[in-house]
Formats: sequence, C-alpha cells, structure tokens
Amino acid sequence: MKFLKRLLRVGLILGVVLILILAATNFWVVKSTESEVLTDYKLLPDSGVALVLGTSHRMVDGSPNPFFHNRMATAAELYKQGKIIHFIVSGDNRTKYYNEPAEMQKALIKLGVPSSSITLDYAGLRTLDSIVRCKEIFGQSKIIIITQPFHSYRALFISNYYEVNAVALVAEEPAQEAAPRVYLREYLARTKAVLDLYVLGTAPRHLGEKEPLGI
Repeated sequence: MKFLKRLLRVGLILGVVLILILAATNFWVVKSTESEVLTDYKLLPDSGVALVLGTSHRMVDGSPNPFFHNRMATAAELYKQGKIIHFIVSGDNRTKYYNEPAEMQKALIKLGVPSSSITLDYAGLRTLDSIVRCKEIFGQSKIIIITQPFHSYRALFISNYYEVNAVALVAEEPAQEAAPRVYLREYLARTKAVLDLYVLGTAPRHLGEKEPLGI
C-alpha cells in the first residue's frame, strides 16, 4: 500500500513538472516572437522572398484542408500586391503519393503565380528543416514566412535561433473545431522545438548541394 501511494505521488509530481515545462516553453516561444507576427501585408517591404510552410492539401477524411488553402491564397495575394517576387514552397515528399511542395506549386500556379517564381524544397520534413534549408541550401537569410498564426511562433523561434531575419505574414486560421488535433500537436511541438535547439542539437535530416536562388 505504501509503495502504491509513493508511486502515485511520484506520478503526480512528474505530471505537474511536465505541465510546467509545456507551459513555460510555450510561453517562451510565443512571447519571444509575437512582435514578428504580422497580419497586414502593407507592413511588408516590397520584392521579398517568402517561405511557404507545407501541410497536406487534404484532411484525414479527404475534405479540402483549410490550413493549406488559406496559406496558398495569402501567398498568391502577396505576389499580386508586389510584396513577394519568389516563393520557396517547403514540405514533406515522403512518397510519390504524398508531395506537399508539388501540391503547393499547383495551387499557386492556379492562383496566378508563374512557375518561374516558385522553388520547390522537397526536404522540408519539419519546420526546423525548412528554416535551415532556406538559409543553408537556398541562400536566404531574410525571409517572409507564410503559415497560420499558431504555427508562426515556432517557425520564427527557430528562425531567430539560426539567425534568419524573418517575419511571418499569417494566413487566416480556421476555427479550432476544424482540426483540434492540429492545435494540440502544436503545443507539444513548441516544447519539442526548445528541446531540439537547446538540448538535443537536432539537425535537418537532409542538406546536400547548395542551390542559391540568385535573388
């Protein structure tokens, strides 16, 4: 009986510690980057390079993913307004049946962005990979990140760590009821980002040959 009580007490303490770590790391990631999150494209300089972070164009049930489509609509509008002259679309390409960059390219072309203004990064397996590759492979140390607000804080946190001069122009965020798991996963991902950067020293899975954009 005493052993069971001790076990429960240890479990409770560990649970409280875990909650505190999650809360503290989320607070750090958000508060240290919120001033770099923009909603008004007029605040952006003209003729920039944008990093569009990938996600599936379909939800698990096969319906259109509002996160994806809102990012593409925002990116295309920035191009039409002359704020962006080139896009790096970075995402997962784990199989020939799942190709986020290709889907982003197709969507942007359909919205009026020429293919010559789009570079595909097939090795953006994680946000960390996308940010580092943007700098190390494509030679861009000053970028505009396009994603939803909830994701932008982590992307900017990683950018700041790697000394990438970045701001985020955020796309419209669907109601949280649209995909509650997405938001829950992001809370955990922020803590993981802190561990990756400051504890584990996690590196991108793929780097390879440099492909400077010449912009």
